[in-house]
Amino acid sequence: MLRRTTIVLAAVPAALALAGVDAAAGATSTRANTDRCAHAERIRVPGAERQVAACLDDLTTAGTVASGHTVPADYAGLHAAGTRNPSGVPGIQIDGYFPDTSTFNTTHGWNHDSQFVIRLPERWNGGLVVSGSPGTRRQYANDVTISDWVLAKGYAFASTDKGNSGAEFYRDGDRPGDAIAEWNHRTTQLTRAAKAVVAQRYGRAPRRTYAAGISNGGYLVRWQLENRPELYDGGVDAEGTLWRPDGPNLFTYLPPVLRAYPSYASTGSPAAHQAILDAGYTAGSEFLWEYHHTVYWGLTQRIYREELDPSYEGEDADYDYFARPKEVRKAVARISLTGRIRKPMLTLHGTYDSLLPIGKNSDLYAQMVHSRAKSKGKGSASAHSYYRYYRLETGNHVDGLYDAYPDKLRPLLPCMRAAFTALESWTAPKGQAPPPSATLPRPATGDLVNTCSLTR
Repeated sequence: MLRRTTIVLAAVPAALALAGVDAAAGATSTRANTDRCAHAERIRVPGAERQVAACLDDLTTAGTVASGHTVPADYAGLHAAGTRNPSGVPGIQIDGYFPDTSTFNTTHGWNHDSQFVIRLPERWNGGLVVSGSPGTRRQYANDVTISDWVLAKGYAFASTDKGNSGAEFYRDGDRPGDAIAEWNHRTTQLTRAAKAVVAQRYGRAPRRTYAAGISNGGYLVRWQLENRPELYDGGVDAEGTLWRPDGPNLFTYLPPVLRAYPSYASTGSPAAHQAILDAGYTAGSEFLWEYHHTVYWGLTQRIYREELDPSYEGEDADYDYFARPKEVRKAVARISLTGRIRKPMLTLHGTYDSLLPIGKNSDLYAQMVHSRAKSKGKGSASAHSYYRYYRLETGNHVDGLYDAYPDKLRPLLPCMRAAFTALESWTAPKGQAPPPSATLPRPATGDLVNTCSLTR
């Protein structure tokens, strides 16, 4: 039996931190906020075990940082410092969680996973955008990259912590793959709930529902459009993680890099350099390798190996995926992608991605999409009608690194926003197709942090 849902409407714009919002029920409200958020207390998030509603003058991070309705640490490093975001979007924010037994997410002092945030702008355009967090981050991780921007366009927005988070997420679940499989379930659960919330708030269901995400969030977009297409009208996938039981996957390219990099770093060994290139990393991105070796490669290999192959007891640099028991491939198969997308999707990936190499991830996924269409006897035109893929020269996995290398990198975020705009036009009643898939060269001039063209 579920516990009684907690519902509190905090009718003040910026003075209350959400961690203490349960004490805010008696807070003084302004006439404007009362009118703006009339009947907000009646909104119910289907299936939620707990929810807390707040009436805010600004749902974007320009307001929510001060009011305590976001957590800046969740999105730190995911965008370039010069990113320009809109502000001044009043509306209702609902924070809460669905029933769950794990407790990795300590946000708001709740110590409860499957936390979500739903934002409902006062001026609604009829649409809904749903996202899941990148990496192992929590529900506010997309606030700067996605939420601020789509809210200003009039969309309702919803995001999930995916049901588990942090560097020990693999401790969730009973069998290998359970934690990652939950990510997909929680995204589906939130999408359905958010649609119902939108209908309650505005009196009708969303006219358009889009999925959008980065990295593991991009993986979620792919999985949803392959497996739950009826919930969405399309999606934008930025550098989504590719899982395949027969490879490539993280376990086929990270161990070789972990073996080769120390020799490359200490001696400049040509053989070690070639081994890293053979693993899928791009020539020209060498200046990024030390950082990724220090921060990402070893940690990523270890935590995902703990999730999908917990019985392995050797060094992760020595890990041989194809020599492991068949049960490991079965675990990977549970979370794998097929390329059978059934709603329009645009994928973006940087050629200098030094965590998820483009050749072993999105290049291959694009091939899977086209191969799946051909295998159904529909020819390449079917894939063309549903899919676009933009390879961004010198784009890296984390836009925050642009600030350290502004002359060598380009951020993905402006191109992700351009792709979203193209998706809107593509899925409109008189749809306009996006530019053809292409490799987009790094612009020689202009504002790379805030502008992007999807044409060469």
